[in-house]
Amino acid sequence: MSLPSRLDRAAFLARFAAVWEHSPWIAEGAFDRGLGATEDTAEGLHAAMVAVMRAAADPAKLALIRAHPDLAGKLAAAGRLTAESTGEQASAGLDRLTDAERAEFMRLNEAYQARFGFPFILAVKGRSKDEIRDAFIARLRNDPAAEFAEALRQIERIALLRLKDLLP
Repeated sequence: MSLPSRLDRAAFLARFAAVWEHSPWIAEGAFDRGLGATEDTAEGLHAAMVAVMRAAADPAKLALIRAHPDLAGKLAAAGRLTAESTGEQASAGLDRLTDAERAEFMRLNEAYQARFGFPFILAVKGRSKDEIRDAFIARLRNDPAAEFAEALRQIERIALLRLKDLLP
């Protein structure tokens, strides 16, 4: 396995662009800023990528948030999630919901979208469906600015987990 700092741009993007859901601009920015030995670990590459994301204007951050699918939502039901999202949602049991649980998640997704204008995002790996539902309910009480910031924190966590799957 080649280390990130030893990859050319095309190989780097082929391997790491999908870390940030439908947002290859983050991997592109990290590569273009230059990579060294510090970025050859999951944590180091994550820090470089997070710096790119945090430096972006709010409209780009909002687009990043909106690039994520609803949890246990219509895309999942239609089998149209990315491979990464499919695995993460399955690890939390979201692919095995009862009809009543699925209806509750759909209701929560709709309420969240109506309140904030973007999907509910949570790093679900290692969480149960009950923990996810409880987080959904609690975060519906947040104000929009706090929830925007929390969505970005969760995206950062998702990216770190994905990088840890790809790098030592």
